[in-house]
Amino acid sequence: MSVYVQKGVRTVPSTARNVTAAVAAAALAALAARAAVSLRGRQARSAMLLRRGAGLAPVPPALPPGRVMALPGRGEVFVRDSGGTSSRPAVLLIHGWTASADLNFFPVYARLSESYRVIALDLRGHGRGMESMEPFSLEDCADDAAALLDQLSAGRVIVVGYSMGGPVGQLLARRHPGQVAALVMQATALEWRHTARERAVWRLLPVFDLSLRFGVGAGLVDRVLRKAVEESSELDGYWPWLAAESRRATARDLVAAGRALSRYDARPWAGQLDIPAAMLITTRDHLVRPAKQRELAEALRAFVLEIDADHDLPLVKGGEYARLTRLAVDNVAAAAGLKPAR
Repeated sequence: MSVYVQKGVRTVPSTARNVTAAVAAAALAALAARAAVSLRGRQARSAMLLRRGAGLAPVPPALPPGRVMALPGRGEVFVRDSGGTSSRPAVLLIHGWTASADLNFFPVYARLSESYRVIALDLRGHGRGMESMEPFSLEDCADDAAALLDQLSAGRVIVVGYSMGGPVGQLLARRHPGQVAALVMQATALEWRHTARERAVWRLLPVFDLSLRFGVGAGLVDRVLRKAVEESSELDGYWPWLAAESRRATARDLVAAGRALSRYDARPWAGQLDIPAAMLITTRDHLVRPAKQRELAEALRAFVLEIDADHDLPLVKGGEYARLTRLAVDNVAAAAGLKPAR
């Protein structure tokens, strides 16, 4: 099976992992240690930006219209929907662990909305997502997405899944094949606990839980955002919003989602998803190793794009992330016989 690779994206400086990548307190602590050795000029600029933004309202960048929708028999979800005519193919964006749709995808909304109907929901226990008494499961997230697509009469969609959004997107394609025309997987994998190192990281979930419950997580998130501001001037005006958005979820919900992710394994069936696919590989990813991403690309027989970046790509290199996401979506749209608006 052939895998096509496009390279040629310039090096992205190594930065703190983004909020979507925070798998354990130990990993976040390592990031903070690295941030401590930043150049003095960057530290001074960062401190100046944070002081300048102190007390500012968390005003977001331009976002598609958002609303709460009731899914019959399931509950309420928060959704962004750019709208548009029925002639526009729809793209469903599924975010990563600990993030919200906006935090993960704010850089790509405008670029995709030029030619596609863009739909993005907050998953259970994330952002403004559904709160349920049922144990968190990736399967329920996929079924929520399917019910939402029915409510929106979206037709067959292109699913873009980042990190944990990859498993949810794969499950959506498996459980509701008539609703998925193609997949775009980003910084994600077939399974999440094959190696001893990964199993050790997941065993730190109770530590991660305690760190969030006792307020340590907020300080670590601030360090992540400070580092992002240092590396990406386009975030200068948005860090108060980013900080506020990153704190919507509860520790209980995030840990429950982490446990579900740690048990995910699509190796027995992913190769049976007979639909066009593309894969964006973050080649310096410390949290979803590039080798694991390539295994998924091979299983899906995917068109491959690579970028020299870590798991925080959407936050620190939003422009390149938007360009590559649009390229991947255009590729699978053509393969699926969908025609974007011009």
